[in-house]
Amino acid sequence: MRYILPRFVAAFLLACALGSQAADDAKPSPQEAELAAAYKAAQDTHQAGPAAIALRNQAHLQLPAGYLWIPQPAAGQLMQAMGNRTDDSLVGTIYPAGEGEWFVVVQFVQEGYIKDDDAKDWNADELLSSLREGTEAANEERAKRGIEAIEVVGWAQTPQYDTATHRLVWSALTRGKGDTSGTQGVNYNTYALGREGYISLNLVTAANALEKYKPEAMALLGALQYDEGKRYADFNSSTDKVAAYGLTALVAGAAAKKLGLLAVIAAFLAKFAKVAVVAGGAAIWGFAKLFGKKKAEGPKA
Repeated sequence: MRYILPRFVAAFLLACALGSQAADDAKPSPQEAELAAAYKAAQDTHQAGPAAIALRNQAHLQLPAGYLWIPQPAAGQLMQAMGNRTDDSLVGTIYPAGEGEWFVVVQFVQEGYIKDDDAKDWNADELLSSLREGTEAANEERAKRGIEAIEVVGWAQTPQYDTATHRLVWSALTRGKGDTSGTQGVNYNTYALGREGYISLNLVTAANALEKYKPEAMALLGALQYDEGKRYADFNSSTDKVAAYGLTALVAGAAAKKLGLLAVIAAFLAKFAKVAVVAGGAAIWGFAKLFGKKKAEGPKA
């Protein structure tokens, strides 16, 4: 798929309205008003790297230069404006400060210490089958929200776990259910296990852009460090809670619901921006280019 960023950004900003009237002075729709408010909240609260970002009371992310951090609740407003439900696990989102067709969703899931001893027995085919089943079940929820069903095509990267750093990486290719156009989405999932749960950094981009932007996700994962006392090695078996599932379930079960992220955003863009759907992250390219503008300057589409 070819990306036409200037046309896309112009159409997207026009659809967003961002507090201004449309060309015919029509009153903005509720969706436009919601997105305009979300954009303003992100613009008012974003933090540019380099910066040390505290992730709850668990860890710190040394955000490099060239990245933008949007904290809660502004991050949740943006996600919800694009059709994604959020919960209290959302910590924030990361966007490129310049050009880039991606963004990263950062979450902390406090479900206890996740045992990793089942990683040695992984079977990629069985994991993929379970992931497909979980995604099919999640389609029922997407249908209730008027969002098309998706299906898992295969692995973009089979699950890989580093026992020394307690980092997990995996990625699955998705598409609209029954879609034969060749358009695919991908969520590139990276996890850092800790004493009380895990932090996930979910890179959202187009499938054909994954190799280009995968280093961004790995750089951010490497910039994350748990605070002393919160590390995986700090686990105390006599006092600490152990999660009800292990790494296998983290990939094949609990993570299945996350695969709808790109599909939700793509559906939003197709319906709302009235342009050809590119990567979900491309929408944020428009935000990123404007975060550095002075608030007094209005968007120029």
